[in-house]
Formats: sequence, structure tokens, C-alpha cells
Amino acid sequence: MLTVDGVSVSLDGKAVLSEVSLDIGPGETLALLGPSGCGKTTLLRTVAGLQQPAAGRVLLDGWDLGGTPPHERRIGLMFQEHVLFPHRNVAGNVGFGLRMAGRPRREIAERVDELLGLVGLPGTGSREVRTLSGGEQQRVALARALAPEPRALLLDEPLGSLDGPLRERLGDDLRDLFARLGLTVLYVTHDVGEAFTLGHRVALMQAGKIVQTGTPDEVWARPESAWAAGFLGIRNVVGEHGRTLLIRPDAIRVSPGSGATVLSADRRGATVWLRVRLDDGRQLEAVTTATDHPDAGDSVRVDVDPAGVVRLDD
Repeated sequence: MLTVDGVSVSLDGKAVLSEVSLDIGPGETLALLGPSGCGKTTLLRTVAGLQQPAAGRVLLDGWDLGGTPPHERRIGLMFQEHVLFPHRNVAGNVGFGLRMAGRPRREIAERVDELLGLVGLPGTGSREVRTLSGGEQQRVALARALAPEPRALLLDEPLGSLDGPLRERLGDDLRDLFARLGLTVLYVTHDVGEAFTLGHRVALMQAGKIVQTGTPDEVWARPESAWAAGFLGIRNVVGEHGRTLLIRPDAIRVSPGSGATVLSADRRGATVWLRVRLDDGRQLEAVTTATDHPDAGDSVRVDVDPAGVVRLDD
């Protein structure tokens, strides 16, 4: 288990992390989700030992890592910018940490071959890294992070530099690989879909604080604030009788009739997002999988499933 216990960090006199606490169980992937600049990378660097906290502690399997240098923590680390060594081939990159640890040459070669097969690049050890595609370079970087057999793995936006289809494919591969290895994983991302796909649980971070933690279904179904709802892409926040209510877009039914006008209909893969304006001026977003959906300018009826209405704290 990886535990972050009340960690605070200040940089140049400014608080970057404020009493952050997390528990990540054995074999669990926790997706740390939040906007750029909220402190996600600083937390990851603190867990890795690259940043010293002003307060709090980090524990791995009950062992307090305070004072332990990064290379002795048994924690693998992979950044978005994978920074492969251009003067070394694939095998040289993957086996670098093992050589620094003084492992025997034969053991290193066997481990490198095993890992290249694991990440889907068998037989590529002799290739020069400059000949690899972006996705292949990410796989090599992952193999390098896994080489020392870490007890936990930290990933900072590892798919951020890849295009859509490749990003989705590697995301699926990562999820399957984590499950197969039973790794404890802290996965940093600003992409909601990526966090929901890869994380057994999701921790939402805002301005250096964890503001909500739960399974993807729990976080989506019941955002705890208007900020959380907005960051997740749910814009249906309305005021009613002195209360702030969230209406999930999947709880809104749009059908032929009157009472509202469709402002836009945008297909996003298998779903269509509808923006409608009610006759009282309010605007709502709805989502449908129907192929015979209404189009912009159509008059429609809007019904709301009460089960999809959530009262927000703020």
C-alpha cells in the first residue's frame, strides 16, 4: 500500500500542496485528476522523493520513506516527456537502472527481453531510439520504469503527447498491464476520460487539495461541488429555491414537443450532446445515443429524471 499522510509543500513561499492524504491499495490504480497547476506533479515528485515536503509523510507498505533517496524507494517513475537516452539503443535504455544497480549482465539481458515482450515490443532491443514512433518510445520508457521491479509505479501524464487513437490504444494496454502485474499505481492526468478509464478510484485535486475521492461512477454520479461538476464537463448547475442543483446530462430526456429549442447537436463518437434552451431562458445539456436525434432549431420537450438531480454543497 502507498500512503500519503498530510503532505504539504511550499515553493518560493507559496503553498502548492495543503495537507494532502491518499491511500492506494495493493494492485489498485488511483487516477489523480485535476487542471494544470493544481499540484498533481508536485505530489508525484514528493512521493518519488524528488521534492521534500514541509509537513506530512509518505509510506510504502508501512515503511516511512522520509530520508530515503529516490533510487532506494522501489518506486518506478514515468513522465510525459520520457527522456530516453539518444546514445543508447532500446535495450540500453531499458536496462540502464539495472546496470546502475550492479546487476549481472546476463540477468539484465533476460530482464530486458522479458519487459520488451511485456510492453509489446519483442525483439526491438537493438533498435536505435530515434527510429521509434512516439507510442513505441512511451512503451520503452514504461519498460525502463518497470525494470527494477518497483513496488509502486508513478506516471505523470504519460499519454499527453500522443494523438487520439494511439492514446486510447495505449491507455487500454496500460490498464491491462497494471492488472496483470498487480501494481500499485498513482496515475496523474488532467483528462477526465483517461482518469475514468484507468483508475479504480479517482481523486480530484483543486488548488493543492484533494476535494473528492471515489470510484469513477461515484465521482460522475455525485460531484461534491459546482467546481467538480464543471471540471468533469457537467454544466447543468442551476439555482432553485435557494439550493444549488446539478442535473446530469444523461438524466435529461429530449423528445419531440414544445417547451424548449435545440441550440446545437454535436456528435462525439457514439454519443450526441444536445444544447437546449428552455422557454424560460435557461440552457441545459443533454446526451443521447439515438441516431434520430433532434437538430439545431428543432422544438422539443425536455423531461428530467429526478434520480439524476444532485444537490451540491456549494
